Parts: sequence; C-alpha cells; structure tokens
Amino acid sequence: MKISLILADDHPALITGVRYELAEFRTISIVGTARNSTELFELLAQSQCDILVTDYVMPGGEFGDGMTMLSFLRRRYPALKIIVFTTIENRAIVAEMIKIGVRAVLSKVDVIGHLISAIHAVYAGATYFSPQLRHVSAADCATQNEPVRRLTRRETEVVRLYVSGVSINEIADLFKRSKQTISSQKASAMRKLGIDRDVELFRFAYETGLLAEGGGTLLMDDPGALPMTSG
Repeated sequence: MKISLILADDHPALITGVRYELAEFRTISIVGTARNSTELFELLAQSQCDILVTDYVMPGGEFGDGMTMLSFLRRRYPALKIIVFTTIENRAIVAEMIKIGVRAVLSKVDVIGHLISAIHAVYAGATYFSPQLRHVSAADCATQNEPVRRLTRRETEVVRLYVSGVSINEIADLFKRSKQTISSQKASAMRKLGIDRDVELFRFAYETGLLAEGGGTLLMDDPGALPMTSG
C-alpha cells in the first residue's frame, strides 16, 4: 500500500516539519506541496493524489481558502479525500466541513501521531477527528448557526468580508457589483439579524464564527463569482 499525499499550508516551516515526520512511513508518499489555493489546484491538475492534507486558512490564492476552497475542491475532485489540519476549533465551522464531506479535521496542537492515524484511517474509508473535536457534529451546531441561515449566501459573504476589514468598495470590486448593491446586501443582512450598528454586527460575527481565523474567507457555492482561471 502506498498512499499518495499532497500537503497544503502557507507556513513553510510546518510543511518542512510534517514532511520530515511522514518520511519515516513507507506507506505514505508525498507527491507535492502547495502554499495557497492557486498552487494547490495547479498541483492537483498535474498529479494523482489519494489524500489532501490542507490548512483551512491560506490567504492569497486565486481560489480563496476556507469553506470556499473546500467546497470547490469537493465539486472539482469528488473522489479526493480531504484532511483539514488547522488551529480552528469553532464548532460551527467544523460542522460545515463535516457537511460537505471533509473526512478528518485535526488540530495543529495535536501530536503528529494523530495525523499519521488520520491519513491511514481516511485512506481506509473512515473518518478521524482531533480528540477535542470528536463531539462535534452537524446536528450539534444547527442551533448555534441558525441566525446565519436567515441570510442569503451573498449576504453572508458580504458580512464576513466586511467584518474582516474589507471595505464596501473593495467588496464591490471583488464581486463586480456596484457599491450600492453591496451596501444594500449588507443593510439587508443587518435587518434580518435585527442589528442596527456595525459594532453589533462585529460582535455577532465573532460569536457565530463568521469572524474566525479565516478572516476574509468567503462562504459561497458559486466559484464563478470570483475571478479565477478555468480548468
């Protein structure tokens, strides 16, 4: 048995450390590494891979990061088994990963043995989660995430970008929409949530996990909404 693996993380030191640890296992073959979603999709287009071990937050890539990247990966490569290796422990975000088919979620504070176990478990068709995340399920987080479900996908994207420090003008440029349209979507989201002031919007985003380590990560199911190459 030889498990072909791709590692994706924007911290070179982490990739170096993981490669060193995995080199001892003859069952695992690392076919490539990537620092962002652009490099990751280029690598996947060129290499056969059984499992992807990826960070959740990898800013700067053409295909985004976080749920945007993971959702697109699931559509583009449905047979690919994904392990998310992250510092995020937000229950709602982990539940969303589970919903879209991520096979394992590991914390970077775990000992490396958990990653080794996860790789073999996922390859065999099982799931694997960090000890502190094993109690999380999609059902557990339904109530916590209920307010967000009132919003449209685009309203959620606008709110998350805005509270992450992206201006209305920048969001409008990103989605190729007018400033007025983006302002209206933000205002609509605030009305639905019963929020009147930006400070309350920031607090809501923090408490519900919209404002997490992912920062400006988008939550959308239409990859065409972002400028990206075809393939």
